[in-house]
Amino acid sequence: MRKKTLPAVVLCAATVLGVAGLSATPALATGAAPKPTADFNGDGYADLAVGVPEATVGGTAKAGYVNVVWGGRDGLGAHGSTTVSQASAGVPGTAEKNDGFGYAVSPADMNGDGVTDLVVGTPGEDNGTALDAGTVTVLWGSKSGIKGGFTAANGGSGSRLGRLVTTGDYDGDGDRDVALSASGEESGSMAVRQGPFTAGSPATLTRVDGWHFSGPYAATSGDFDADGRDDLAVTFGAESAEIAGTAVYGTASGAWEKTWHTADTAASLAAGDFDGDGTTDLALGRVRPNPEADDTYCDDLVGGAVATVYGKRGTTLGGPVSCTSQSSPGVGGTAEAEDDFGAALAVGNLDRDGIDELVVGSGAEAVGTAKNAGSYWVLASLGTGKPFVGPTRSQNSAGVPGTAEAGDRFGAAVATGDFNGDGHPDTAVGAPGEDGAKGGVWYGATPKDGPNPAQVSVTPGKLGLTGARAYGAVLGR
Repeated sequence: MRKKTLPAVVLCAATVLGVAGLSATPALATGAAPKPTADFNGDGYADLAVGVPEATVGGTAKAGYVNVVWGGRDGLGAHGSTTVSQASAGVPGTAEKNDGFGYAVSPADMNGDGVTDLVVGTPGEDNGTALDAGTVTVLWGSKSGIKGGFTAANGGSGSRLGRLVTTGDYDGDGDRDVALSASGEESGSMAVRQGPFTAGSPATLTRVDGWHFSGPYAATSGDFDADGRDDLAVTFGAESAEIAGTAVYGTASGAWEKTWHTADTAASLAAGDFDGDGTTDLALGRVRPNPEADDTYCDDLVGGAVATVYGKRGTTLGGPVSCTSQSSPGVGGTAEAEDDFGAALAVGNLDRDGIDELVVGSGAEAVGTAKNAGSYWVLASLGTGKPFVGPTRSQNSAGVPGTAEAGDRFGAAVATGDFNGDGHPDTAVGAPGEDGAKGGVWYGATPKDGPNPAQVSVTPGKLGLTGARAYGAVLGR
């Protein structure tokens, strides 16, 4: 295990560390420049996909669109953006009321051409006479930007397919696969559509697991048992609290099987190597105990907490567990009821030392007397099993544009990437309640050394977008 040595200014909650990609990739060696994790035009700069499922398209309410904000030398907001919807040329489907195109977005190279594609969930899509069936679409990245799309999966009546999407190579064949959720009134499930994603390839879904009277809340991918194949982590409810919780599923035996389980549930999940030992760890954001279980990871849940289960070679998540909240020493802010600390998570090798950090968002955090103004934290582990430490930032912090106002929900979504190509990844923080719920994203370029990065607000108005609502609620990861 490698211990992270933090500068004193971090321990004083005065410095924000840099941020790397969101996906559960191995940590980079010290000094290695991170490869863009969401580069939809192959220019070497990370781009940001913003899902806007409540957007109006051509006068149709809540049809939804995805806005890709291009990265470049000057970062997000300075190089324009592209909006893609089901009304765009080459994109399957039709923009219809309440489709919710962009409800979930996940960047990955789905066809192996070296340019990032974008997997999009549209849970309100009708499939013929099957209402609210849902669909999952792959938008193709190219050297000239987003070029059309491909239907990866369609749901049945009421299944609302695609509320959750995440990608990984689960069968180890070298092709990227998509894990996606379905959730009806009385059941929920996770399934996988295996690659390759090419015209004419079979759109067969393989069921991973299902639950009665509830469904999956969050999902992420990572190689939690170090066998070279990605695994799927899901947090879920069920008809009986006895079988609710969070589980990891893998295919080492050739079929999907549960390899790890805890009774605790969570609002968000993220995978990364937080202690630098080369194994993948799992963070459970806004963790909650199972009322019918004897044990829970976090006893102090006032304001929310993040439980981190550490990896261990030779098994799935066999290491110790740490619990981090605003009551933990070295964590900025004060724990208050309904803060929802950990409701949003992102992961990356912030300072490029080979050890991942955790970006934590809470759109429900009160700032002074402003309820639901929102905040975010950049946290680092001090070692295996130890709580994380780090500062908090809001729109009242120095260098952050705007003012913390009730209902802004700053921190409702968080993302990371090297948007300006300087080798030091940056942060993107969504505030979907900003400007009368039109929303916005705050981009912070990470300095190589020194104090907190100055930030730039990237809003629908600045980008020239029409029909936007709750922009920043869904960020690609």
